[in-house]
Amino acid sequence: MNVEKVGITGIGAVTAYGWGRESLWDGLVSGKPAAALTDGYGLTVDEPGWVALVPDGGDEADGPSRFTRAVRATAREAIADAVDRGWQQGRRVGLLHAMVLGDVNLWRDFYRTAHDHTSRREYLALMPSTVMAALMRENGFHGPAMTVSAMCASGNAGLITAKSWLDAGIVDDVLLVVTDLSVTRENIRNFVHLGVVITDAEPLDACRPFQEGSRGFIMGEASVAFVLSRSAPEPYALVLGGAMTHDAYHAISIDPKATEVHRCFREALTDAQVSASDVRYLNAHGPGTRQCDTTEARMLETHLPATAQVYSVKPLTGHCQAAAAAVEVAVAALGYDRGLVPAPPTVAPGHPQLLNGHTPISGGLTLKSSLGMGGHNAVVILAPGQSGPPA
Repeated sequence: MNVEKVGITGIGAVTAYGWGRESLWDGLVSGKPAAALTDGYGLTVDEPGWVALVPDGGDEADGPSRFTRAVRATAREAIADAVDRGWQQGRRVGLLHAMVLGDVNLWRDFYRTAHDHTSRREYLALMPSTVMAALMRENGFHGPAMTVSAMCASGNAGLITAKSWLDAGIVDDVLLVVTDLSVTRENIRNFVHLGVVITDAEPLDACRPFQEGSRGFIMGEASVAFVLSRSAPEPYALVLGGAMTHDAYHAISIDPKATEVHRCFREALTDAQVSASDVRYLNAHGPGTRQCDTTEARMLETHLPATAQVYSVKPLTGHCQAAAAAVEVAVAALGYDRGLVPAPPTVAPGHPQLLNGHTPISGGLTLKSSLGMGGHNAVVILAPGQSGPPA
């Protein structure tokens, strides 16, 4: 097995800030949350609620829904970006699509309407394989193609799976797309009833990761794509390694002992062959819930040096569910390339190692953690790319 560093060579993004990688970066740098107060997304259909929805956009020729158009748009942007940065496509390019609920709006329409009259083309649009087949055909890729699902940790799980393919020699390059456009009124209300989603307060007030007074998170949407390769000369960042574990404890709660979260942090550092003392940033799952923030604060204090700093961009982007980790990896990679951590401003007393607003990159590694609903834990170790600013 050929275990080497893997470069994040191209990035594409569609978020509530807009369509395109630069819309994401500009939104983060503005310091203003992507969410808006939107009619019908409160506790009843008559009430507005704060949500971070992907706006309409994309190429209508790419498919009938925002989901399909976002998948294809982000893939296209990431590939073009990688080529511009010197990537040359290998013979075996694999595709991974990380997601959880799929195209919920198409499925909802299918069940709400007279689905006995659905055309073959309309029915095929519901299948997760259809958009993947379109991506493979458009780009002439002939490596393996499959989906990955690990709830909120799906992005990290996709990165670890992609690296394992590259390490095993199954592929020469990987296109990883991570998508979640599932903010429907039905999903919002059920997550509110679970006690984690907030719709009745502005994002920076409601979602305060690692700060006093945090109530939970604002739901968001996104699709993010990465080209992963060893051959490109100018990667944004390097994926050094990672680990995944499972709590095997509860459908929504974290095991209070956090045994498997601890193990995930330790094994990720071991897999990346780095020392904890080299980690400068904890790019946290950080949803602003008591369970997750308390657990990740314990990991920071137990496994990382006192010089490491923690941040979460969820107050700005919203919690993009299956796509959350991918959005946050994109933020870290773009940050390395541009010399800035676009952390949100703090609004209340918080953890002493919490970043407060925009912070110049000072070198060092980033540990990206994800704690997915149902016990999914995933940690990835990132390093600056060769084109990044000097430490």
